Amino acid sequence: MLAGMSRWEELTGGTSGEEYAARFAALAESGKDLHGEARFCAALVPPGARILDAGCGTGRVMIRLAELGHDCTGVDLDESMLAVARKAAPDLPWFQADLAGFDPAALGIAADFDLVVAAGNIFPLLASGTEGEVARRLAAVLRPGGLLVAGFGLDRAHLPVPPSITLEEYDAHCAAAGLTLVDRFATWDADPYDGGGYAVSVHHR
Repeated sequence: MLAGMSRWEELTGGTSGEEYAARFAALAESGKDLHGEARFCAALVPPGARILDAGCGTGRVMIRLAELGHDCTGVDLDESMLAVARKAAPDLPWFQADLAGFDPAALGIAADFDLVVAAGNIFPLLASGTEGEVARRLAAVLRPGGLLVAGFGLDRAHLPVPPSITLEEYDAHCAAAGLTLVDRFATWDADPYDGGGYAVSVHHR
């Protein structure tokens, strides 16, 4: 199943890589901690784990996970974002692919990841109607016992687009893909989820 245009493409035109990277570079220069997602994920897996960054963008999360010693692979639809990632870390494996049609075998990727992370509002920015297919394809690349970790906004205050998926819908898609909810947090610092507008969900295969 290949998607139509994703909400991300509609929002950015697929040309926002340098602008996106510059925004995060400015945040880093201001002293903001940019590694919460990587710390969160690294705490869930053993040293040297295989991690897929699904919707890796400019590579901020994956590059940090690789620095922490994990075996990382990045996949994103937006070539402008991947160009930034490849420039920053040319030795890491970056692939252009639509997550709704993600076929690791076609890319030469072994489907036995310990963890798949979808940070950066990946699910709300998918093409409408593909959320279940993406959950299925990401679940399929996990080894038994592997984890899918997704953090995304649930309201307009936490998204650059109108909300498109609820936690109940996301959990249903994950359940249909053979995944079970393990835990849910309000932030990448593992603050307890209180029903607010952003959630980090951990599902287990």
